[in-house]
Amino acid sequence: MKKQIVLGLAFMIGAISFGQKKEMKAAEKAIKSNNYADAKSMIQSAEPMLSSMDDKTKAKFYFLKGQALYANGAGNEADTALALESFNTLMEVEEASGKNTYTVKVDEIKVSMINSFIEKAQTALGQKNYDSSYKNFENAYKLSPSDTLYLYNAALLATSNKSYDKALSMFDELQKLNYTGIRIEHIATDKESGEDQKFPSAVMRDVSVKGGTHGNPRDTKTESKAGEIAKNIALIYIEKGESDKAIAAIEKAKATNPKDFNLILAEANVRYKLGQMDEYKSLITEALSIEPNNVDLLFNLGVVAAEEKDYESAKKYYDKSIEVDPTYTRAYLNAAAMILDQEPAIVDEMNGLGSSAADDKRYEELKEERTQLYKDAIPYLQLAFENEPKNIQAARTLMNIYSQIDDQPNFEAMKAKVDALEGN
Repeated sequence: MKKQIVLGLAFMIGAISFGQKKEMKAAEKAIKSNNYADAKSMIQSAEPMLSSMDDKTKAKFYFLKGQALYANGAGNEADTALALESFNTLMEVEEASGKNTYTVKVDEIKVSMINSFIEKAQTALGQKNYDSSYKNFENAYKLSPSDTLYLYNAALLATSNKSYDKALSMFDELQKLNYTGIRIEHIATDKESGEDQKFPSAVMRDVSVKGGTHGNPRDTKTESKAGEIAKNIALIYIEKGESDKAIAAIEKAKATNPKDFNLILAEANVRYKLGQMDEYKSLITEALSIEPNNVDLLFNLGVVAAEEKDYESAKKYYDKSIEVDPTYTRAYLNAAAMILDQEPAIVDEMNGLGSSAADDKRYEELKEERTQLYKDAIPYLQLAFENEPKNIQAARTLMNIYSQIDDQPNFEAMKAKVDALEGN
């Protein structure tokens, strides 16, 4: 009786083994014929036998499963995620067994998979499909964990997609990896155009230098993205209504490098979002002590001062930003807007006056003040329009001001420019 039972078990084991081979052989054949639907069906039939497979057969199973689900790039989002899991499990199985038969084969198709994911991510980004874009960048990272830039891109795009919890988990992983995004850029100046050009490697740059087409070869470091990561984490928490966690995220990042310029800016942005204007101005001032000619920071202080009706300070910051960069059109436009922002108060007072002699006198004074505001705004608008001859906003505002101050020649000249820009 014992012999019969043993023989029976042996027969069953043989049958299972035969079943495994049959299903997997059929799946392999279907994959070679690009018949991924049949391959998935065969894999599903073989899956219940996983527990009885030896390591070599398990590795092959996960290899075939990954291929069937990935479907040479045609698999849907869910199947693609399962394919990546399957390939990872395969590598774990072979690492434990000391074999690498199918791991090598996975490595061979990784390059095409990564390229496919990146292409899909970029295409989706061009279509502003942030959901698809971040998921494809994340898939590329899963296949190539050393390429942390893919994870960084995925985190940014998940933020744009408002997939905040997913973005937080990716930013958290980047911080655990001590990701800074700092890289070396290989630069040389094109002698013909006079413009700097970046090269993918120092070797390629040096070839161009030796060839005589480029000069001034140099290597530069890009800025750290640690501050940007901390800022994004904090802003996500603000969007989630968790301002305490937002500040904690910034403080955690600052603990390692409290004088980091980008971290100071990150905190400034967070404080601004929270409406903490005094802290914001203090941080921007601190950042300006590091980069005193940072035109964006000067402009931002001008914006805050204008919002607080501190027109004298706003003008000072706008003028300073223009001094640093005479082509900074936003500063001209904001300076003009800040000046014209004082008009409604004058008009309200004019409308509230009576008909007495004193009121008439005051009316004329206010009328002169209003005209002077227009005249003060004109130079800023003229320079803005000189910088950007297609700036319809500046042209239209100038036209209206010339009309208000009865400057007919300039009004007609500007009206012609406005009509031309509007296609009339």
